[in-house]
Amino acid sequence: MPVHNADIAAVFDEIADLLEIGGENPFRVRAYRNAARSVEAFGRDIGGLLSRGGELPKLSGIGADLGAKVREIAATGSCALLDKLHGRFPATVTELLKVPGLGPKRVKLLYDELAVQTLAQLEQAARKGRIRNLPGVGEKTEQRILRALEVRRGVMKRVLLPVAAQYAEALQAALAGVPGVSRVTVAGSYRRMRETVGDLDLLVCAAASGPALDRLCAYDEVAEVLARGETRASVRLKSGLQVDLRIVAPESCGAALQYFTGSKAHGIALRRIAQERGLKLNEYGLFRGGERIAGETEESVYSALGLPYIEPELREDNGEIEAARAGRLPRLVTLADLQGDLHVHTRASDGHGSVEEMALAAKAAGLRYIAVTDHSRRLTVAHGLDPARLARQIDEIDRANSRLDGITVLKGVEVDILADGSLDLPDSILERLDLVVGAVHSAFDLPRRRQTDRIVRAMNSACFSVLAHPGGRLIGAREPCDFDMLRVVREARERGCFLELNAHAERLDLTDAHCRMAREEGVLVSVDSDAHSPFDFASLRYGIGQARRGWLTAPDVLNARSLDEIRPLLARTMGRRRK
Repeated sequence: MPVHNADIAAVFDEIADLLEIGGENPFRVRAYRNAARSVEAFGRDIGGLLSRGGELPKLSGIGADLGAKVREIAATGSCALLDKLHGRFPATVTELLKVPGLGPKRVKLLYDELAVQTLAQLEQAARKGRIRNLPGVGEKTEQRILRALEVRRGVMKRVLLPVAAQYAEALQAALAGVPGVSRVTVAGSYRRMRETVGDLDLLVCAAASGPALDRLCAYDEVAEVLARGETRASVRLKSGLQVDLRIVAPESCGAALQYFTGSKAHGIALRRIAQERGLKLNEYGLFRGGERIAGETEESVYSALGLPYIEPELREDNGEIEAARAGRLPRLVTLADLQGDLHVHTRASDGHGSVEEMALAAKAAGLRYIAVTDHSRRLTVAHGLDPARLARQIDEIDRANSRLDGITVLKGVEVDILADGSLDLPDSILERLDLVVGAVHSAFDLPRRRQTDRIVRAMNSACFSVLAHPGGRLIGAREPCDFDMLRVVREARERGCFLELNAHAERLDLTDAHCRMAREEGVLVSVDSDAHSPFDFASLRYGIGQARRGWLTAPDVLNARSLDEIRPLLARTMGRRRK
């Protein structure tokens, strides 16, 4: 079986978990976690490269020792260190670390004293009252473990970013109205625009902490106050989402925001830079001895470390610090850069608006053009269009364009890519369109080679413009298809077609790593809403967040171009085959 980058990363992550449970040096644990991120984000197939006799590419945080392990995993699918660690702890024990309140020491205690290896065994031990008798645990901790397991089973284990936004924005508004509060920001993974959010980290800049803490603890959606101190509090909302609030003085606001926004690895890297300069960096500021030399703004902290400002979405220790030092940070795309949306549905298939209603909603959202791309006939559950119905919609779009002002509707379709790679509609109707959006909606479990061949064959059809939601994943519900993304990206470049970043909350597909791959290979990405109602254009902001995590700039985004610029690009994808 081929060993992919994700397989190598998974081995490193499991090693890190087992080392942490075993009480190993934290720096060694972090080294393996950083290595996993570097491998997973790398844009080329490392296993394939090595199997062909190539050299191991230079990867951030991977030196000679870790590089040797990459080669070992690529060749065998595992490594001797992981096998050795499995001799000490079963692999299932690492799941226990995901339960709030269970750190490595307690996991080891549970394993050594009660032989707890799985979440089911943990729950059974807690319900029988066996955990409370362990040293340093007690009945309250046992009950917290049970509550944490209940929450974990619920819907809110991790929530989609747009769902988290509903709670975050309401909390921001509530806290912003507290007297003495000058700023409220949601930090953490939410500010980095990660696809899902485990909890909300709220940072409040205020001269006094009491009023803001009182407001949070009395907030009507709070189910339980988990902890409260002089400058911080943790609560659990009725939805199950945990909220951690920290109060900082205005002179430390920027330092705290920087500290609580970036990933752990990003923070460690910045603190290392500070140490090299004889400085100390923490959430209160950047200090030289007892003197605070920066901290009021994030920009001041980065500047004092000799770096330009690094956008929140990039703060993952995934090359952004090296790029900053070299003056190569990208000017990331913004929502204001988008001029159109190339994936929009109407009630002709499974949407909830007419052509004109969708166009007017897009105009209100600041767009200048959309492409109506209703489903093709194979997707019967979505009332997909056959050639006759699509022909009638083409005429309808012409009539709509004659009435609309300030917004243009392009003629398209979201055509199913069948299992053999053929398209669900004939060229005779497709060639009448402005663009064709191809999508996989079935046979997700094809073997890797067949799935890749299927997609590549579809992209080489006479009429094919954009590969929609390439991975086919539904976050938390369906894993992405297994196919060779690098090959698909390079075929798109050769064919002259494009990849979609689908902004729908359950998709956010392309991933950030694949956005970077497309950028490095010179393939344009279309950030689309997949709107099914006039309200769905709001999801574009989450697509842009994902694009920014993927280092995309406006020139990397197809629909950041004007209508006059995009028409010839789309036209070149229609009505011809590769030789």
